[in-house]
Formats: sequence, C-alpha cells, structure tokens
Amino acid sequence: MDIRKNKHWPHRRTTARVDPAPHTGPVPVPSKEKPVSSTSTTPAGATLKRAGQRLVVVGAGSAIGRRLARTASAEGADLVLAGPDLAKLEKTAAELPGMARTVRFDITDEESIAHLAEEVGAFDHFVSTAAVPANGPLSELVPEDVQRAFAAKVIGPLFLAKHLAGQAREGGSLTFFSGVAAWRPAPERTVMATTNGALAFLVQALAVEIAPLRVNAVSPGIVDSGAWDKLGADKRAFLESVAASNPARRVGTPDDLVAAVLFAIDNPYVTGTVLHVDGGGRLA
Repeated sequence: MDIRKNKHWPHRRTTARVDPAPHTGPVPVPSKEKPVSSTSTTPAGATLKRAGQRLVVVGAGSAIGRRLARTASAEGADLVLAGPDLAKLEKTAAELPGMARTVRFDITDEESIAHLAEEVGAFDHFVSTAAVPANGPLSELVPEDVQRAFAAKVIGPLFLAKHLAGQAREGGSLTFFSGVAAWRPAPERTVMATTNGALAFLVQALAVEIAPLRVNAVSPGIVDSGAWDKLGADKRAFLESVAASNPARRVGTPDDLVAAVLFAIDNPYVTGTVLHVDGGGRLA
C-alpha cells in the first residue's frame, strides 16, 4: 500500500530523497498490552509511587486512557475517570487494581466542565485525551461539526484550565493531547490539523498565565490502539506502510503514549511543551 495514496495518513512530502528498503515483515508492534504491576506485587511496607496523588483522566474508556488509568492505579494513584460514556468508564474502573470514581462529562459544555471541577476537588494531575473528529473534504464541512471539534480540542481545554487551575495542588499539571496532523497536514484533515495546532499554542499560553501550574501536550503519531480496526483487511498493510516510512520504523502503542504522559506529569521542569511521540512521523 502506498501511504501517499491513503487518505488515512498525511501525504508525504515530494522532496527528492533516497528511500530506505521497504519494510516487508510484520508491523513491529506487540499485539497485546504489557501486563500492569498490581499492588499485590509491592514489597511489604513499600510506598507506592503515586500514593496520595489524585489523577483525573478524561477519555479513560479509550485504549490510551484506559492504559494510563491502569498504570497510575497500580502505582497507587487516587483516580477520577471522566468522559461521555459512563458504561465504558465503569468497565475501566472495574479492571483497575485500585479504586476509582467515574463522572459523566462533556468537554464541549462549560456547565459540565464546572460540574467535573466540583466533583474532582483538589487534584494533582489532569490528563485529557478528548477529541471529536470533523474530517472530510472542505466542500462538505458543516459548521456544527467544526465547532464541536474546536470545542473538544481547544475551547474545552481552555475552560478546563479556567475551572481547575485554582484546585491544583503544588507541583500539579494539566496534560492535553494534540496530534501529528498539525505538523503533517493532509487533504480532508484540515480541521484536525488546525485544532491540534491551536492546542499546541494554547498549552504555551496557559503555562504562562496559570503558572506555576504546569501545562503540556502530548502529540501522538499513528498508534495501534484499535482506532484503525475500522480499516478491516487494509489495516495491516496501512500500519506496515507507516512503519516502513517513519524514522522509528514502527508504529506506536498505548504504552508509548502513557510513558510520555507520565514524563510530563513527573518532571517538574517541563511546562508549555509539546512532546512528540510519533516515531519521527512528522518529519518523514
């Protein structure tokens, strides 16, 4: 499959260069998540890394959000799982080694944001993977879809900062998800590129305005998280094309994104930063 002809991935630049030999083997990505250490494996008397920390995860029903919740729970965090689908959140909560609260939440609605802030109270770290796509040809875009995409990716995070900044404990952080489309625009992905780019600049502005609360973004590339299952039989060929063309020679996993989020949470000298976790895909 030629990824340049695939609408699911940004078109490659046409600058002349020598391409490496094509990747012919299977996609170098594990098909299953790694096991998460549970509290039962903690030596007697040891203190869990995140004991006493309150972590809010928006999008905990998704593969990446679920993996983050499981990892943080295993490390002792007090979790609040938020999102529009309560059933998915409760399913995630039931799988965790520790306790978690679930809150139905709509990031596109300020009243819902205010309610979430009330439910959360004091917190240490807040992570949102939320996005509402509005893909398609420019000629077919409708205002309602575009507005909802901006509400989820840009306006929502802005008002989350407004309502949550005063509740963050010392050393706290907000982390949002941008995306590689902002750095690799493609036809029919104009709204995605614009909202992800706007979020990247929003975290810089917020990091200045609400300092010392830290604000960062993680920008994923192509991740085998289940989102590409809709391609059916074409999925493997698509992922192999991506793996062959980006500098890391692989596609991402939820674990890759979780590691970046935890770095942003744990490093007290990182703020106003976009962490690119795309295997160099934005450069290829």
